[in-house]
Amino acid sequence: MIIKRNISKEEITKLSKAAFPGKIYVIGTETEAEKAVAYLSSQKILGIDSETRPSFVKGQSHKVALLQISSDENCFLFRLNQTGLTKSLIHLLENPDVTKVGLSLRDDFMMLRKRSPLKQQACIDLQDIVHLIGIEDKSLQKIYAILFKEKISKSQRLSNWEAEILSEAQKLYAATDAWACLKIYHLLQELKATNTFEVEPLPEETANTEEPNQQPQQK
Repeated sequence: MIIKRNISKEEITKLSKAAFPGKIYVIGTETEAEKAVAYLSSQKILGIDSETRPSFVKGQSHKVALLQISSDENCFLFRLNQTGLTKSLIHLLENPDVTKVGLSLRDDFMMLRKRSPLKQQACIDLQDIVHLIGIEDKSLQKIYAILFKEKISKSQRLSNWEAEILSEAQKLYAATDAWACLKIYHLLQELKATNTFEVEPLPEETANTEEPNQQPQQK
């Protein structure tokens, strides 16, 4: 497998869309949260992400509204604007026996701590490890496109995550982001274990391997 160092927006637009293929559960009560966490705590590794209602007014900000946590088959969308950061969720995030994988996790946990104190454990940020296989891009969309030749749609990023009812498009967007982190991590582990990848050479490296241009013959 050839790993590109970077990918352009133009290249991404030509790719087919990726979408979470499993079941999505919207969690809006503390009781539902406890049941969801019971399942998630039985998993060894999870993908996580969060969403916050965008602010279009200078100086105005919102607390994180949604925490999405995904296994390979199921994704749970915890509506924190309705439930707050429940004790069961805090316990999961602090559980050292369940690995949580995400991207820009420092930002996610900074926002989560505005809802409740927590000391997350067993967390892996993809931005800290993709360079090990040569990827220089840092966004989830670009990393996923490089590895899977598919694009993650960002059309719902600035939607209202505190809406009374999340749209189907919002739910799929949120689930796909969390699941994509998990899928990326699985592939990274496989590639490192098998060493079945090559990093795309830098332009100057390619130039050095090419034969010098021959001078045209005099007529």
